[in-house]
Amino acid sequence: MIGIVGAKTISGVSNMGQFARFVWQSMIASLRSCASSRTYPLIWTQMNIIGVRSVPVVMITGAFVGMTLAVQAYDQLAGMGLEEHLGILINISVVKELGPVLAAVMLAGRVGGALTAELGTMNVTEQIDAIRSMGTDPIRYLVVPRFLACLLLTPVLIIYADLMGIIGGHFVSVIQLGINSRAYWNFSANGVELWDISIGVIKGFFFGAAIAVISCYKGFTCKEGAQGVGRACTEAFVASLISILALNFALAVIFKAIYNTFWQLKSLV
Repeated sequence: MIGIVGAKTISGVSNMGQFARFVWQSMIASLRSCASSRTYPLIWTQMNIIGVRSVPVVMITGAFVGMTLAVQAYDQLAGMGLEEHLGILINISVVKELGPVLAAVMLAGRVGGALTAELGTMNVTEQIDAIRSMGTDPIRYLVVPRFLACLLLTPVLIIYADLMGIIGGHFVSVIQLGINSRAYWNFSANGVELWDISIGVIKGFFFGAAIAVISCYKGFTCKEGAQGVGRACTEAFVASLISILALNFALAVIFKAIYNTFWQLKSLV
């Protein structure tokens, strides 16, 4: 029993070390590739695959999040006579938490699974080894374009999700629930700050980087056969989901501490 636990511990530490090395190599290769114009066509291709094709899914997700929040929160606010403040609740929830997290989860399922399956198939069919034998760094050629595309476009997709969530919440609140449109937007404008919107966009960079690195690593290290590729896709999605939730919590704590610090300094001044 002790031997099994020790073997699993050693294996886990070894996998963590390999993943950390993969992340470091990807970051260094990304920085070097930014200065090379030869990488730009590969990045544009991945931007089309990762970003443009994900817009409909992300926008639909954001719209239904806003509409669901409006339906669920209306009764509680209406019971206190605060239904016109519904826009504050919807918009802050969407731009700070639900929009970034749910958009990132959808990207982890759609984009992360596709990246893992694509690179895993290339690994199983020894195409990655063929690239390496030709003197080309597979991380720079395969990982960097996907990493940069996810890093740059995830915040943009989160903005789309936030926009559709705001529009969806307004549609249900005004059209279905009969809230005054002008009061809805006035209270929303007074309650939502630029800081709230910025938090969600900044989270997108961390979420996109986590999805890309985890998915590419699982694709590079998947086992042989169709079963190995399928298992790698499942592990990539689960690991990406856990990373998104953990990063969301850590960033929420950090941003709250930063906001409280600067708010106190501003009030003292």
